[in-house]
Amino acid sequence: MVYAWIIPIGIVAILGVSGYLVYRYVIFDILANNTVNNTLKRYNIKKTQFEIIKEFNENKGEKLSDAEINRLAKHYRRNEPDQFLSMYDNLRDKPKN
Repeated sequence: MVYAWIIPIGIVAILGVSGYLVYRYVIFDILANNTVNNTLKRYNIKKTQFEIIKEFNENKGEKLSDAEINRLAKHYRRNEPDQFLSMYDNLRDKPKN
């Protein structure tokens, strides 16, 4: 009798946790990426997220590896999507040498 309750509750719990993890680490990142790309496109910015971060850090004098740039892009995309616009404004306003 107890197994009739435990097995379905266990299955539902496993499905719930796996569904949440898929949403949190896959779907949320895809939606955030599309949102940032649409924002860049709306402001007619031709550069990608990767290029903006790379040029911004090079102007600051920091050399980052591709893995670090991808990690920063993912962080900004998820937590601070407006950073891409502020970094691009900083690049655009900086006088060319």
